[in-house]
Amino acid sequence: MVDKAPSSLDFEWQWKAFDQLSTLQLAQLYQLRQSVFIVEQNCPYLDADGKDPGAFHLLGFLENQLIATLRYFPDYVDYDHQASIGRVCTAQSVRRFGAGRELMAQAMEFADQNYPQQPIQIGAQAYLEDFYASFGFKTVSEIYIEDDIPHILMRRPASNNG
Repeated sequence: MVDKAPSSLDFEWQWKAFDQLSTLQLAQLYQLRQSVFIVEQNCPYLDADGKDPGAFHLLGFLENQLIATLRYFPDYVDYDHQASIGRVCTAQSVRRFGAGRELMAQAMEFADQNYPQQPIQIGAQAYLEDFYASFGFKTVSEIYIEDDIPHILMRRPASNNG
């Protein structure tokens, strides 16, 4: 539980390939994702979908607690080999303090530095369209339903900063 408003300077960010995650980090990652996507959103689905080994994982810690995570695929087969970001989530206790915005900013910096030639596609929950648009994503589909939640496909062009 966060008892004061953290600043973005309080967050510690780590990028890890799947095989670099410790057992504790993996357990924390799955616990956070399940608490958000399955419990909060009342959406029973298999979070451990077998795709995590092909992704880089961004972990955000606050006082040694995992408070934010996402996964980044440089070459995601499901999206015609474009890069993809998914499983973007933050702990409920830090949402109003900009953790989600900092999480995405970290992801965009990683993508621009390491994969500048790759466009990025995401399957976003529709209510977050403006949030992702603020990072350069444009809507490229109509609303579709996934796990009883309205989603849209969004794409960000390659940064070509490389």
